[in-house]
Amino acid sequence: MLTLFLQLFYTFFKIGLFGFGGGYAMISMIQGEVVTKHAWLDSHEFTDIIAISQMTPGPIGINSATYVGYMSVLEHGGPVWMGVLGSAVATFAVVLPSFILMLTVSRLLMRYKTHPVVESVFMGLRPTVVGLIASAALVLMNADNFGSIDGDAFQFYASVVIFALAFVATYWFKVHPIMVIVAAGVVGFLIY
Repeated sequence: MLTLFLQLFYTFFKIGLFGFGGGYAMISMIQGEVVTKHAWLDSHEFTDIIAISQMTPGPIGINSATYVGYMSVLEHGGPVWMGVLGSAVATFAVVLPSFILMLTVSRLLMRYKTHPVVESVFMGLRPTVVGLIASAALVLMNADNFGSIDGDAFQFYASVVIFALAFVATYWFKVHPIMVIVAAGVVGFLIY
């Protein structure tokens, strides 16, 4: 079990260290580590993590780390109290790099924020963050979320229509995202 805790710490420390752009940018990294590399969860459970992490208060990356830490310990046969410890380890690990980085860099950044090299670094990071967020969106466009034409065509088409309407409502009509989430939930409940 100690090996699992060390793997959790290392994995989420690495995600926290390289997860530029916040929680949504971390989703593809978390999915790659948790589902693909370590197989702590399957893709369906990972989709549930994202849904729960979005509904609970706090950053999605931290919420995901907490849930994965808990579930991975339980999947390995640990008791509930060790699952809570796994949550604490994963959450601490994902937050630690940002904490260390902010302590060490904040003074230098404030002093040199208008320096051309610093401005160039931030100009290079902006498109990277956009790419990571787009990657997260693509990770969530899977059969667990949308269904498939071969499996349940009605679920697939209904999911695509709900997605399109939600996009149009937020992008063109500037409907508040919380209202879109509530409306999509009600429509999904009525359909399914």
